[in-house]
Amino acid sequence: MTDSPRDIRALIAIMARLRDPDGGCPWDLAQDFASIAPYTIEEAYEVADAIDRGDLDDLRDELGDLLLQVVFHARMAEEAGAFAFGDVVAAICDKMVRRHPHVFGGAAAEDAGAATRGWEAIKREERRARGEADASALAGISRGLPEWQRAAKLQQRAARVGFDWPSPAPVIAKLREELGEVEAEFDAVAAAPGDAAAQARLEAELGDVLFVAANLARHAGVDVGRALRGANHKFERRFRAMEAMAAAEGAPLEARSLPEQEALWARVKQAEDGTC
Repeated sequence: MTDSPRDIRALIAIMARLRDPDGGCPWDLAQDFASIAPYTIEEAYEVADAIDRGDLDDLRDELGDLLLQVVFHARMAEEAGAFAFGDVVAAICDKMVRRHPHVFGGAAAEDAGAATRGWEAIKREERRARGEADASALAGISRGLPEWQRAAKLQQRAARVGFDWPSPAPVIAKLREELGEVEAEFDAVAAAPGDAAAQARLEAELGDVLFVAANLARHAGVDVGRALRGANHKFERRFRAMEAMAAAEGAPLEARSLPEQEALWARVKQAEDGTC
């Protein structure tokens, strides 16, 4: 292999070698699109995590891992006679030029909002040109997205045609209403243990709460995934601090009662200068 390590051809050649039936890696050879897809998703989240932490060294490494996923899928497609990495590059280059006529053509876009509307209009035309009959404002939203992200996209699309709450206040009111319905369904489940219908209603009401919460985040201009990642990080940090505090005081966390654990949690929060 003579390509520079900084040249994408080096990575393509490495993947080809790993997938070579004659002396390649048994694990790489055993993979297919479906088995690699979860790794692709995981690597995208690792990229987002590095960005959240502001760790550019880690971001470089995680972007490399994500790029490897693209090369892996492209290699498998090439083996199947479908397309190769160069076709992937050509397709995205064509798409970016086609969807930015205000940059590469004679159109104009005065701000980011106008650019987004133009992008969506071009996507609709592309779907029509492919013969897709779905003319809904919600057409084209992938069902493979994480559900929280799909919820946000559904709400964004609906808002573009005016179907939206005018401000956060009615969204908060709706959230309170949905929480009341969840509470009622919890009571119903408790009154009829094992009732599948009651459990299904509870699940549906909890889904409504999460959907409205995602809408509230949109009204606040907050990315739902980033907010949830932040909450997860905060919980993990505080829980680990509780464990360390409990161990330092001679009794592990699992040996303590819930009131004792809650007292440790309060101390950890206080040590973080009262943040919540």
